[in-house]
Amino acid sequence: MNSARDALEAATDALRAAGVGSPRLDAEVLLAEATGATRTAIAAAPETSLDPVATRAYAEFVRRRLRREPVAYITGLKGFRRIELAVDRRVLIPRPETELLVELALEVDARSVLDVGTGSGAVALAVADELPGSTVVATDVYPDPLDVARANAARLNLGARVRFAQGSLAPGSFDLLLANLPYVTEREWQGLEPELRDWEPRGALTPGPTGLEAIDALLGELSVTPETTVHVIGLEVGHEQAPTVADLVRRAGFGRVEVRNDLAGIERVVVGYADAQA
Repeated sequence: MNSARDALEAATDALRAAGVGSPRLDAEVLLAEATGATRTAIAAAPETSLDPVATRAYAEFVRRRLRREPVAYITGLKGFRRIELAVDRRVLIPRPETELLVELALEVDARSVLDVGTGSGAVALAVADELPGSTVVATDVYPDPLDVARANAARLNLGARVRFAQGSLAPGSFDLLLANLPYVTEREWQGLEPELRDWEPRGALTPGPTGLEAIDALLGELSVTPETTVHVIGLEVGHEQAPTVADLVRRAGFGRVEVRNDLAGIERVVVGYADAQA
């Protein structure tokens, strides 16, 4: 039987040849999934032989990755903040930059939060986990992501803390509205890595030619919906979109607007305050 070292080296070489961006890391994560061991344990005993069941499972995982299927869809799990989410092709895989939205909720100590376009439930469930005194409403216009989000809430024992609803806005007064809506332009979508373009849901990535259609629609709806009031809004945006979105947020009635950078220095989150003195 092959050793863990042999299996890792062969998989890493194959993934590198296929153009995968992090071949060694992906090979290690998939081997841990196939064997049920941790990456640390595998590294500590690289000569351990793989049993036939693990060997077959690993070979299938590597074949899937060679087709550029994202690792998170292969394992079915993705870590986000302090929680681990189940993910599949019905939802976008949570990204580290989206954690900025959760950090905003902690910063303003939001007691009531509306998460629009919840997808896997990442933002809503992380907020519920880290702000146990808050009430959270999470919405999505599509039923499939809501099914995933509800299942994640149940897995994490947060089902009683988050209310899910189909649509965009929900009635009520909210300290904070958070939204990671699709913002990739049609032209950008064509050039995305295969992991995104070929596997992740297109509707969660691009809303139309400009990439701003979903954000514009949300702000327009918020402006004409008296049943929903929001004191602070946080919107994740794409590269070079922040100035335009900041103007849209101001026109929607938020008197003070800030832009937050992600760890790569990209203007990633636009924050608007209904009270200009906030």
